[in-house]
Amino acid sequence: MHRFATACRARSAGALRSLLAPEVVAVSDGGGRVAAALDPVHGADQVARCVTELVGPETVLTVEAVNGEPGVVLRAVGSVVAVMSLKVTGPKVSAVWIVLNPDKLRHWRTGE
Repeated sequence: MHRFATACRARSAGALRSLLAPEVVAVSDGGGRVAAALDPVHGADQVARCVTELVGPETVLTVEAVNGEPGVVLRAVGSVVAVMSLKVTGPKVSAVWIVLNPDKLRHWRTGE
């Protein structure tokens, strides 16, 4: 998880690709309120690009518990903008779930 977060912080698609399984799938949920991929994103190249596009120069990433497992929380201007959880199979990330929907992030924002 920490290597994933470090690659995200660096906004390095190459570093992210090295952590992803070739058949990795990313699913994002914008809830129709924020921009998010409408369909699952497949493959290491596409998922790496999808994830790096979420991280702006002012984004702060932290590794925190997400649904009881380690995850990555993205904050911009002090507010949570996304939460990512991963499924790791062997040495590689095989799935990425990205919550962008502000309604689903309400819980994260109440603690700020």
